[in-house]
Amino acid sequence: MNTHRTTAHNAPAMQVLIDLLFGEQVSCVVRSGDTIRLFRQRGVKDLFRLLKESPGELRGALIADKVVGKGAAALMVLGGIRELYADVISYPALELLARKRIPVSYSIAVERIANRTQTGPCPIEERCMACESPEECLRKIEEFISSES
Repeated sequence: MNTHRTTAHNAPAMQVLIDLLFGEQVSCVVRSGDTIRLFRQRGVKDLFRLLKESPGELRGALIADKVVGKGAAALMVLGGIRELYADVISYPALELLARKRIPVSYSIAVERIANRTQTGPCPIEERCMACESPEECLRKIEEFISSES
């Protein structure tokens, strides 16, 4: 486990989102233009729904998220976010975001995101680990979400 924080490009604006993330006890905060939305679902479901139903809201957005694995990072890349703060982020997610030159600040970086019971890897992280592109991750996420319905 590595603890590190990079310098955010939009530090004051991002700090508002970080304060909301922890103060409101939500899983994700998205700022698109002047609109700030709070999300409460665990995992990638909120990001997936946002990408599918309102993709324009992610374009150029600032995001503060509690846990970001490679799958969530892929959804953010596909949505065209501008910057991310993650409390916990996996190294594969950091690598994907760095390749797309998306600025990231974080509290803790880990090898892999664990599942909710801490008994193994996150199922989305596991499915996306070998994926070469965000688009390939999206297909794996779609398969996973469809299998849960």
